[in-house]
Formats: sequence, C-alpha cells, structure tokens
Amino acid sequence: MPKTEVVFFAEDKGRAPVLEWLDDLPAKVQNKFIARIELLAELGHELRRPLSDYLRDGVHELRARHVQVHYRILYFYHGQRAVLSHGITKKGKVPDNEIDRAVRRRGEFKRDPERHTYRE
Repeated sequence: MPKTEVVFFAEDKGRAPVLEWLDDLPAKVQNKFIARIELLAELGHELRRPLSDYLRDGVHELRARHVQVHYRILYFYHGQRAVLSHGITKKGKVPDNEIDRAVRRRGEFKRDPERHTYRE
C-alpha cells in the first residue's frame, strides 16, 4: 500500500486550524501527535485504535491522552491524502458539531483541494 500524504486543511484566509490548536498544547501532547501523524502517513487506512478511530461520514480521529485529558485531531481522506481538519480537547464522546465541522471541511476540500491545502 502506498504511503499516505498528510496535509493540513487551510481555511479561506490560509490559516491551518489544527496547527494553531497544536501550538497551544503541552509539549508532551504535541510530541504524541507528531508521532501519530507520522504513523498515519506510514499506515494510512490501516491505522487503528487506540491511536485512530472512525467516527462517521468519512471522518476519523487521531487520539491522544495526557494527564486524564483527551485530545483529538479530526481528519478525512481525499484519495491518497489524509487531511487534518482541526483539533479538540474533549470529555466523553466527540461532539456532533465537531464532526459536522470536519464533514463541511471535507466538502470544501473536495471542491477545491488546492485552495484548502495549507502552504507555509
């Protein structure tokens, strides 16, 4: 299976919500997500629990926990790309409105991948 290209979703103003969210997290959590993103690139659809899980409507989550706090990066696939939508800190299940946000972004990305791929 070919490697999966991991990209960050970009909003219309060029911001990458997941990168902004990651910047505000403790260093240990950032390091966990860097490792998980590397595994996502290596394994793609084969990445499973406890590191990743399918939510619904084509949306998946990368999972991390630190000091009893649960962190998630929501993502979706577009061909051989995994597109990281945004991150959340949660209690309980992932809120429906957060999944809905990723679904909307998936639609935006599908319509115009070039516009919604983050570039440094």
